[in-house]
Amino acid sequence: MPFARNGTVKLYWESVGQGPAVLLVAGRGMTVEGWWSTVPVLARSFRVITFDNRDTGRSSPMAWPYSVAQMADDAAAVLDAAGEERAHVYGISLGSLVAQEVALRHPDRVEALVLGASSAGGFAAYMPTEFVETFFARAGGMTVSEADWAAVPITYAEKTRRTHPERIITDIAHRANSPLPPLASLRQAAAVAGHDAYERLNLIDAPTLVVHGEKDRVIRPANALVLAGQIPGAQLQLWPDAGHMYIIDEPEADQEIARFLQRHSTALFTSGTPGG
Repeated sequence: MPFARNGTVKLYWESVGQGPAVLLVAGRGMTVEGWWSTVPVLARSFRVITFDNRDTGRSSPMAWPYSVAQMADDAAAVLDAAGEERAHVYGISLGSLVAQEVALRHPDRVEALVLGASSAGGFAAYMPTEFVETFFARAGGMTVSEADWAAVPITYAEKTRRTHPERIITDIAHRANSPLPPLASLRQAAAVAGHDAYERLNLIDAPTLVVHGEKDRVIRPANALVLAGQIPGAQLQLWPDAGHMYIIDEPEADQEIARFLQRHSTALFTSGTPGG
């Protein structure tokens, strides 16, 4: 199995497809399997690189807290292992915070940036409702399976729950293959809480697309407006019938993201970077 290394941290990664590279950065508790609906769409035109964040899946478990900045260095290490000097970087939820830090800490590695279900963090962040915060606090006392199913009304949009429950069933089945241990979940939550990029977002110079579901109850849509307003030239795409897991609620979202990345792939096509 391929592993990248960032110091003592080992990071499991996979690569599918050929073409300009796209690095996918997973959300909280999400492994490479969580991208099951996204990878086939992007792999039609790109080399898609996925990896398990530290503390998840087949990557190194951690004994101590860590930051989003450290996770961004992990992402750069994966690009090194994959032999890619530059790539598009697409993160969702926690992964979108990591993607922000990749663009800030390693700007020469990022061709274009996609921030899905994202927040600037710090004082500029719009927090979830008390109901949602209370639920996640209580979820710590549930089994992983119980928490996944109990969170369905919070994680997925009502339209999907009514008309496409099979998507939710499939998504939870993929995530159940690599459940996140409770202590790892707490460490990832702490990394999210410590993220604050608001004052630095104007330094991002990569073409950026901010994507958000208008029904997102976990990271409120107002956060997307903050990001789009702070990142120079950023485009904003809101999906009216999608929640936090917009990639499940709205399959068209990843097709739109693929088109955005294709428009910004000229440099990658001509740079001589290996495509797979």
